[in-house]
Amino acid sequence: MAEKIDMEEAKASNGEALANGLSNPKISSPEPLSQRVKRIVKNNLLVILTVAGVIVGVFIGLTVRNATLTRTQMIYVGFPGEVLIRLLKMIIIPLVVCSLVSGAASIDPKALGKLGGWAMLFFLVTTLIASSIGVVMAFIVNPGVVERGKPTIQGLSDDVPAAKDVIDSFLDLIRNIFPSNLVSAAFQSYGTTYKPITSNGTDGNLTVETVPFPSDQDGMNILGLVVFAIVFGVALRKLGEEGEILIRFFNSFNEATMVIVSWIMWYAPIGIMFLVAGKIVEMENVGMLFASLGKYIACCIIGHAIHGLLIMPAIYFVFTRKNPYTFLWGIFTALATAFGTSSSSATLPLMMKCVEENNGVSKQISRFILPIGATVNMDGAALFQCVAAVFIAQLNNVSLNFVQVITILVTATASSVGAAGIPAGGVLTLAIILEAVSLPTSDISLILAVDWLVDRTCTVLNVEGDAFGAGLLQFFVDRQAKQQEGNELSEVRLEGEPSAAAPEHSPLIEKRGGADSGKPTASSEKESVM
Repeated sequence: MAEKIDMEEAKASNGEALANGLSNPKISSPEPLSQRVKRIVKNNLLVILTVAGVIVGVFIGLTVRNATLTRTQMIYVGFPGEVLIRLLKMIIIPLVVCSLVSGAASIDPKALGKLGGWAMLFFLVTTLIASSIGVVMAFIVNPGVVERGKPTIQGLSDDVPAAKDVIDSFLDLIRNIFPSNLVSAAFQSYGTTYKPITSNGTDGNLTVETVPFPSDQDGMNILGLVVFAIVFGVALRKLGEEGEILIRFFNSFNEATMVIVSWIMWYAPIGIMFLVAGKIVEMENVGMLFASLGKYIACCIIGHAIHGLLIMPAIYFVFTRKNPYTFLWGIFTALATAFGTSSSSATLPLMMKCVEENNGVSKQISRFILPIGATVNMDGAALFQCVAAVFIAQLNNVSLNFVQVITILVTATASSVGAAGIPAGGVLTLAIILEAVSLPTSDISLILAVDWLVDRTCTVLNVEGDAFGAGLLQFFVDRQAKQQEGNELSEVRLEGEPSAAAPEHSPLIEKRGGADSGKPTASSEKESVM
């Protein structure tokens, strides 16, 4: 009877006929269309508002652009967007430091190393794929092969980053991993500058040597903060009970920070709207830019679309067998914010909120992996740098050989690790790639002319790669947990089963024995009836 009642309850819960002949009203009565639309809008209200903000921002920018605005008035148009960027940057340091400390302290050191290793492998492979797509797209489209000669555009910015030796660039990267001052790392990073030093040679002649000197550059050293936070979190876990108080402090700080992020998210649609509008109003000589650099822009954007809409979703689907575009829809607010702010670091708070609430990624994984990804995973930057390097080579009629192409791939992948997660951060490392293959760095001014557009799709691709990395790690952690549970259950069953050395306790043998002796038991009688 108990089994029968349970089956009837299961049928009732599944919406089938109940015992009294009535059907489940929750399942049988369809939801009204108005209620369904209202529920969908309510669940996706922030995404809808963000998309509307981008669209309205484009229309506002195109409308206001027709009016003759002064430079000051243009700044006023983009002011609400500037407030959004300031809010997001304000929260970056406490969010990154607290989330990494609490994340590293909550994960077992062995699992921490395994998670970090899988994450770095995913980031490295996807960045290499992105770089390869960039080189292939550049050779297919040939953006630098123009009939009218090298483009010359008036009013180009001359703020070209100073060229540095490749070895000095990578030494700077290592120096930034180990900041000498944590306070200054919050707003300054290490960079090498060159000074000519005159000395007397052995032959008595004066020799001039260009010597690298250390210098502090404006911009957060996020890489150094990330490394310190991870090490500090592992040290707190090593302390055991003595470190629990500080771990709870960072956990509480982290949760309070995420509450502030949830408030900022509701201002994001307004900020994005004015960011997009302000950038469109500031555009100059749009027709000339697209006429001379249109192939380069198209090459970058198409490459980003291929990698972001085909390659990474395919990788996610192959491993998880889940719909990757449902995952993308869950982070759409963060992607729109990345497009508006053009900064992966500024998008980090919203990305954490989206993957945790919409895509089911645990806090331990998202708050450990996403800050690392925002620092070292730059798929979009690597792809655009490869396109830009081939573009500049074609402009100068330089034929790249196989070794130079491999050099571009490797250098773009490696230098993207140190790229700052700020607007135009990828352009700063482009000079390293050009120096590695002996191309003129002066042509970076052409890249800067359209970087306001290309950098936005770069940022979208960067943060998308971070999110997919977190989703894949969550899948692997869940699968390992299920395997461990299955092993524990099998061990429990084995412990509960009787051993082969004691057959007299087997119920089956006891029944057979009873039947053979001519004294059938009640159970054997039931078996004979069956």
